[in-house]
Amino acid sequence: MRERPVITIDGPAGAGKSTISRLLAERLSFIYLDTGALYRAVAYHLIQKKYSVNNEGELADLCRNIRVELNDLAGRLHVFVDGEDVTLKIRTEEIGLLASRISAVPVVREVLLSVQRDMAAAGGVVAEGRDMGTVVFPDAEMKFFLDASVRERAGRRCREISERGERASLRDVKNDILLRDRQDRERSIAPLIVSPDAIHIDSTDKTILQVVDIMMGVIQKKGNAQEQGKKCP
Repeated sequence: MRERPVITIDGPAGAGKSTISRLLAERLSFIYLDTGALYRAVAYHLIQKKYSVNNEGELADLCRNIRVELNDLAGRLHVFVDGEDVTLKIRTEEIGLLASRISAVPVVREVLLSVQRDMAAAGGVVAEGRDMGTVVFPDAEMKFFLDASVRERAGRRCREISERGERASLRDVKNDILLRDRQDRERSIAPLIVSPDAIHIDSTDKTILQVVDIMMGVIQKKGNAQEQGKKCP
């Protein structure tokens, strides 16, 4: 029995999950669990070690020996791999595509699944990813599925890339997102699907704060309903 609830936010690439999850966690004074960063960290380490994504033996060795840490520094989530801050290095499109591939590899999922569940054992967590509400935390007290149009998601990605001082065309980013969507939805292990009990939110025409406010309203409404239920004889 968890002391506090687990809230999951799933959705495709570029839907705004990371920013919204972090802000929601801040509002609730919860821990923000960026599971995508864990897979990106493994993908980054895979490239650094020059291991093959098709060699499950090498992947198993890498996953069991890698040390990934998620730390909140001055209000920003930092990702460390074996003591190295890789926060910016793991946010490339190349790393994102590779992370999507390895997230479907059984040995990688097995190792990281236990890491994620251990981090949320006591609750009080906002966990974002692709399969948080369907596979990792199927018993989560509150589930959201965040989506947006492909064009909107591509535009957001382009702005993120530009803010890092890099350049990318909207067309290329859109194609990358379509590829990620196909990989995530068609993979045989834990594909991207909407959990039947998740609240679906389309963020296409909404600001980040509007989405956070909607989620807070849903959470508070559920909390009030539970309190009323406890008072009933």
